[in-house]
Amino acid sequence: MPTPLLEPSTRIALAAFLHDLGKFAQRADLPIAKEVLDFEKQQYCPQAAKAKGGYRTHVHAAYTSAALDLLEPAMPEMKGQDFFPFGSWKTREVDNSLLNAAAMHHKPDTFLQWIVATADRVASGFERETFENYNHKEDITDTGKNHYQARQLSLFEAIRLNGSKHPALKSAADHQYRQPLQALSAASLFPQKRNDCEPGKDALARQQYRVLWDDFISAMAKTPDSHRQSLPLWLDHFDSCWQAYTHAIPSATVKGTRPDVSLYDHSHTTAALATALWRYHHERNDNQQHTSQAMRLHQDWDEQKLLLIQGDFFGIQSFIFANGSETTKNAARLLRGRSQYVSLITECAALRILDALELPSTSQVTNAAGKFLIVAPNTANSRQKLAEVQAEFDQWFLQYSYGESGLGIASLPTCCNDFVTKEQGQSRFTGLMKRLFEQLEISKYQRLDLCGQQPAPAVFEQYLDDVSIAGGICPITGKAPATADPNRQFVKLKENTLKVSDLAADQIEIGRLIGGKTQRLAITTDALKGKQLKVSLFGYHLHFTGDEDASGKFGAEVINGNLRRLFDFSLPETTEQVLWNGYARRAINGYVPKFSREDELDGFRYTNLPTDAAEVEAGKLKEFSHIACEDREASLLGNKASVGIAGLGVLKGDVDNLGAIFQQGLQQPTFAKMAALSRQMNAFFSVYLPALCASEYPNTYTVFAGGDDFFLIGPWHSLMQLAARLRDDFSRYVAHNGDITFSSGIVVCKPGMPVPQLARLGEEALETAKGFIGKDGSHKNALHVFGETVGWDQYQQLTKAFDELNGLSYRAQLSTAFTYSLLGLIDLASKTDEPESGLWRSRLSYRAIRHLESVIKNKEERQPVLDELLNLFAGNNGIHEHHSAYRIPVTTYLYKNRD
Repeated sequence: MPTPLLEPSTRIALAAFLHDLGKFAQRADLPIAKEVLDFEKQQYCPQAAKAKGGYRTHVHAAYTSAALDLLEPAMPEMKGQDFFPFGSWKTREVDNSLLNAAAMHHKPDTFLQWIVATADRVASGFERETFENYNHKEDITDTGKNHYQARQLSLFEAIRLNGSKHPALKSAADHQYRQPLQALSAASLFPQKRNDCEPGKDALARQQYRVLWDDFISAMAKTPDSHRQSLPLWLDHFDSCWQAYTHAIPSATVKGTRPDVSLYDHSHTTAALATALWRYHHERNDNQQHTSQAMRLHQDWDEQKLLLIQGDFFGIQSFIFANGSETTKNAARLLRGRSQYVSLITECAALRILDALELPSTSQVTNAAGKFLIVAPNTANSRQKLAEVQAEFDQWFLQYSYGESGLGIASLPTCCNDFVTKEQGQSRFTGLMKRLFEQLEISKYQRLDLCGQQPAPAVFEQYLDDVSIAGGICPITGKAPATADPNRQFVKLKENTLKVSDLAADQIEIGRLIGGKTQRLAITTDALKGKQLKVSLFGYHLHFTGDEDASGKFGAEVINGNLRRLFDFSLPETTEQVLWNGYARRAINGYVPKFSREDELDGFRYTNLPTDAAEVEAGKLKEFSHIACEDREASLLGNKASVGIAGLGVLKGDVDNLGAIFQQGLQQPTFAKMAALSRQMNAFFSVYLPALCASEYPNTYTVFAGGDDFFLIGPWHSLMQLAARLRDDFSRYVAHNGDITFSSGIVVCKPGMPVPQLARLGEEALETAKGFIGKDGSHKNALHVFGETVGWDQYQQLTKAFDELNGLSYRAQLSTAFTYSLLGLIDLASKTDEPESGLWRSRLSYRAIRHLESVIKNKEERQPVLDELLNLFAGNNGIHEHHSAYRIPVTTYLYKNRD
């Protein structure tokens, strides 16, 4: 239920969130009457010195005030007597109105205005003197582009790690890439060459902004009217809408600053900081006039007002890949359910902390790959509530995972000066991030508080009794009692009816729903009538639903505060589709392959499967046994038989040196930049990767993809192609920055292999790739497949070598025996320190001649094929160049052509 401080905290967050709304409106050149705009300038814009003309600077502040009128019809009701801590919505005579708090951030006067202004400066990393200089600069970037024409820099392009071979980018003029000014979609995430997306004329630049603004205003109306009855719920929706339309708008374009942080990331971090600052002073009942003076003079910027809270789901692998006697039979459905369940746990854990501390959704700054970051007030109440919530988390994980997994909370008190970037010397913010990472590492060794003063039970005394009452062990988890619910004892899995635990039943149900028409998730504090998951997550009930709010079903739950969140997790139909459907958006859904109409008509690949698995029906989800057959091809004999192995591929990968990228990669790091970097890194894997699979690799399961890593299951050869595609796309995504790379491991196995073993082999392959050292001394940035580890550039050459081998096979009529003999020659050629190593060439010639003599009788026809064959295997892209790595194209060819 909403708590007394949640509503006023949300109002503070909203004022801070919208403080730079005017930048969007000004660049869109909205038609505001001159007399109105002149009045707004006088109210909200600083004035330059008379010697410089006395003009008004930072005109966007005036536009913030004017543009709020255009947003108001789609916002919750803002008028009324009780609008604490503000005096009113937008009456200018009242100094502490929400409108004034939002628009006065460049010339603050009152306590609430200083709260927003301070948060604005802290998010940007400004010292006092730096901000004063910034406050009187013109909107002309270092590249000579004004605020209309300047496009957002690629944050990734400037990343530099220790020992980098690339020169540092000293100013915005050195950047070659820009983010296109488009609404958020899988395609628009990628930067472009600056000449391709940065206009040279104001008219075109303003027109692009105006189109984006008009789409934004229209998009706001998609949120259901009933959800406007709850400001905290609506703000979570608005956050996603604002992100969709401002993720590529540069937040700062004045000379001396780099436009590399989006308006969205700046708005969000400012809102989080402002809420925490206001709550700190409110809970202490501090004198507002004294506090305003201290903030103005930076006298209290060393006071630890803020509390950074980081949550971390540890044991994710154990949770997803837990094994029981029935997990192999239902592997695909369980993986879908368990992977999504990890996302649900972290979402509900973050929500539980926010609710306990009475904070809005905007106080959560990041959430990716089982980790999240929240900004809270550093008060005794916050610390006490955190300890209580941690105990709740520990109890839940002990009950349902028996201590194999858990969720730890690390908290770090900090002050405003810790966020400041010094013009010379090490940034205090860099030190802050280092301490935060260290604190999180400590929390991992204190998991479940088993050695605390009041340790949770490490021995489950009632375990055997619970198993006895339940009638046995759950065959899905392999450890939990089958069920404690006498009203729901059985669940149907394929042809079996099994007695399973509530958690396993929920995960199977999620696996069944994902990929169907279910596109949204409702989270409530009290159970609703109808279908919902059996297990509550930290006191929340989860309901998977369609667009049910259109019928008003959730209207009453919004008004009484029972509906805490409603997420849209639908996958886009195209990579160009804008990621906004009227609700708060979460990328918690991976792509799931389904049968197509073409599969029904041309299902020769599945002919060797058991009868129950061979059924093909358009729209149904594919099982692993089907996925393993997708790379088989029709035989050239024309008998509808298929050739190629039925092999399941596992592709696991993650970004190299992620910790170093965050801790040392950013030049002049700020809180907003850190949040932006986390969001953008996560977006490639959680937004783009599933969209890519849906559009071009439709037989690939995204088991999980987010943060900096991914785990995919699909047809073995398609995954090999996808790995190369991901590497190329990731390089393009990070503006071809050689300091940001990722490594991957691929395993090929039979579809019946137990899932935990798949996971273990995939992890081993990835770790082997991480140990790669290139000829130039570089580390990682590699792929491991078929027992060989190669750099990505070499893998590209080997892919070409396979294509050449495959192309020659028909003319040379390559036999399986001859192709297998190549593996022996590769082994011989790889023994470079042994004298007989050089014999591989003569043996290759002998075997090639003998083979071709048996299949091509005409000597004149045979000779050019022989020359081509020898050049292929012994040439610049053959065994001589690649040695043992040439096993990759040869093995690929053998697997593709096996009967």
